[in-house]
Amino acid sequence: MGNDMTTREHDMDATAARGRVRVENGGKRVRVYLGGELVADTIRVKLVWEKPFYPTYYFLADDVDTDLLIPTGETHHSPSRGDAELHTVKAGGKEAPGAARWYTESKIEGLEGHLTFSWGAMDAWFEEDEQVYVHPRDPYTRVDVLPSSRRVEVFVGGTKVADSTNARFVFETGLPTRYYIPKTDVRMDLLEPSDLHTSCPYKGTASYYHVDVDGARYENIVWWYPSPVEETSRIAGYLSFYNEKVDIRLDGVKEDRPNTVFS
Repeated sequence: MGNDMTTREHDMDATAARGRVRVENGGKRVRVYLGGELVADTIRVKLVWEKPFYPTYYFLADDVDTDLLIPTGETHHSPSRGDAELHTVKAGGKEAPGAARWYTESKIEGLEGHLTFSWGAMDAWFEEDEQVYVHPRDPYTRVDVLPSSRRVEVFVGGTKVADSTNARFVFETGLPTRYYIPKTDVRMDLLEPSDLHTSCPYKGTASYYHVDVDGARYENIVWWYPSPVEETSRIAGYLSFYNEKVDIRLDGVKEDRPNTVFS
């Protein structure tokens, strides 16, 4: 193959040249709205890993409606990226104070002239024509949903709450394997609906249950997706338990509780 280089190798070399902050060119169209008005629309988005777990979208100024931006006179300093001018976004009758960071110059080559927006301050984000929630999707995160006939038993406070040979195993980058169990294989009489709801950019919006066992309540240790996104539709209606907070036996073998941010 001669001196051919993979895209990933090229990106790794580019990352090394930029230092600790990883920057890549994205291939998706990305749009952001406030008050129903289009604020930014690009097919040349940059993915910047400001945090280690997922990227942030950066837009070239030419792809932003800068007439909607009002300078605050303040700056935001980043040791890695330099100083950004803060702008309030005013669109559709709404204001997002200081929600835009504009890097007219940057310590990182290729980010000069780019802007980024505070995710929660804006109303809606789209990758192509699909709305994205919580944060941008990491192109290196996979979520595989596989049916399995392996026996999964779940114990809470010593009481068996679930027993199934029809679970769906979810393998998600950076997380322990999650076991999604049909409700018919769960002691639903021990579960109490919770008011908690959370969102995941890869699976959708989750609802939760508490578990009541022997007078003790274990809060929000069970979740499920009534209407997951298309890629993970096979877990719709199935229940999953935090491996970190319950005891799970897989084919009769007790698993160690993983140590994660959910522990």
